[in-house]
Amino acid sequence: MKRGWMRPVWISAALILGCVAVDQAAAAEHAKPKIVHDAEYYILETQHGEQWAAEDQDIDNRLAELRKKYGTPPNIIHIMWDDTAVGEVGIPAIQKVRGFETPNINRLAADGINFMRMYTEPSCTPSRAAVLTGRHPVRNGMYNVGFPYEYGGLASSEVTTAEVLSKAGYATAFYGKAYIGDVEPSYMTNHGFDEALWTPYNQVPSLYTPQGQMSVLAPGVLFPQIFGKDPYDIDSGWRPTGYVFALEGVKGGPVREFGRAPNHDDYMKLDPEMQKRTIEFIRKNAAEKKPFYVDYWPIATSFLGFPNRVTASGGLPQEALARLDVWIGELMTELKNLGIAENTLVILMADNGPMTHNGPPGMTETLYRGGKGDYLEGGVRVPAMAWWPGVIAPGQTVGDIIHETDLFTTFARLAGATEHIPTNRIIDGVDQSALLLKGDAFSRRDYVFIYTGNVLAATVKGRYKRVWVGENPGLSGAAFYDLFNDPRENNAQMLPMFPAKGMFNIMKLRHQLWMAKYPNKGEARGFPLTGIENARPETKAAGQPRMDLSKLPFDPYQFIKAVPEWNDIEFDREE
Repeated sequence: MKRGWMRPVWISAALILGCVAVDQAAAAEHAKPKIVHDAEYYILETQHGEQWAAEDQDIDNRLAELRKKYGTPPNIIHIMWDDTAVGEVGIPAIQKVRGFETPNINRLAADGINFMRMYTEPSCTPSRAAVLTGRHPVRNGMYNVGFPYEYGGLASSEVTTAEVLSKAGYATAFYGKAYIGDVEPSYMTNHGFDEALWTPYNQVPSLYTPQGQMSVLAPGVLFPQIFGKDPYDIDSGWRPTGYVFALEGVKGGPVREFGRAPNHDDYMKLDPEMQKRTIEFIRKNAAEKKPFYVDYWPIATSFLGFPNRVTASGGLPQEALARLDVWIGELMTELKNLGIAENTLVILMADNGPMTHNGPPGMTETLYRGGKGDYLEGGVRVPAMAWWPGVIAPGQTVGDIIHETDLFTTFARLAGATEHIPTNRIIDGVDQSALLLKGDAFSRRDYVFIYTGNVLAATVKGRYKRVWVGENPGLSGAAFYDLFNDPRENNAQMLPMFPAKGMFNIMKLRHQLWMAKYPNKGEARGFPLTGIENARPETKAAGQPRMDLSKLPFDPYQFIKAVPEWNDIEFDREE
């Protein structure tokens, strides 16, 4: 009797609170175009809006003073690498038992903010799309990790940080692992970057060489010509022999393949070249007194390893981090020598947790359980730090929740470019300028929605977490965690956490209601690696059908469009 009476109350409360959030945001939207955030943000804003407004006034005054002092809004440098667990960098004590050191990265963390709760998406492509757009990848279809050929990428309708900051007068550049697609709409020079040298795929193609074929790949999978002839291999054209390591170009100009046909020697030259171009870009704009935004997202390693070892560990990620650390020291020195360090924000972070499933040596759990691809904390909590001499107070360890999408909105605020953020879609990132300038306990979020692919897998609210996958329909299982007392998520709870069940249900419902108002879209689809000025014959072949379509009894384009998860896609097809 009691149970039957309470159930409608929960449903009613969920609907009412969900509708309140939607109605409040909609009213604000009609009054004046504003950034549309996820529904949960408005719940917090109704409680803390007056306090936030006062903080924002202080922040505006501080930013105005800095702009008057230096003549430009702050420069922004975002450095993001792969697959690293919280604690692997920024905490020297942990490194002592891991067999490697990153003294420059550790010093940067000590001289600024060391974030303990930076959340990301659980894998590479989703994380990179999230940072660039300020949106969970489920909203734009970029929730899958792609490999050659992907036949897709970030749609041109998505708006990136580079596009927003360009409109505010910033010079913009990208160097490194983009990994947001291999179709023309996804090229970095089509997403607001003035200049770019980027990889359309991840580090795995470092294996896609004759050396990798003989060492790692299954015989004949990529280079059948170096083996005896297989008389049963009657469809050899499926092999992605036209993939490229990297592309380069400028906004509005031609795109070219960087290097020769993929070979391991050229692959190992990519990071040094990208580091060189990053420094040159900084020097050029510092000399011109032009504000700049640059992403350096190093590829960091080859899956064939390094020819020598510089760490006692010898693990692949440790070797990569030790090498990156040397360059971070050079970057900090360069910014100081140029006299722009105090007008430059530097963010360092990983893109997701370690590759603990089928990964190379050295990728292990450190503080949290789980890794890349998981909704466990080990998959989506990463090391992150912020450095801005004279602005960000040194010696801070921050326990607030921050999500990587927040960088999109925060960078725009610091650059004076908020007005250029689109208001016709949900922007998951919230402005965290207060967290940067005021420090611990000034975050504007206490929640995170964690997706694996396009599935909502878990939700975090403060110290608590609920997992949404794996329960039997109609039952409430042990799906709750207290992350303060069980940070490794070893002891799922049921009865002790039931008072939180209603809260999580309401959060999920608000999230889904708002998503219904602003429906998810798909990624751009088309043939890969087109529009390359110096394309090799193999690459040109990749950009067109490999058979005579007129001889097929079906239109493959229609089959592609019929795939459910490809609904609402941009499709690049010449009619």
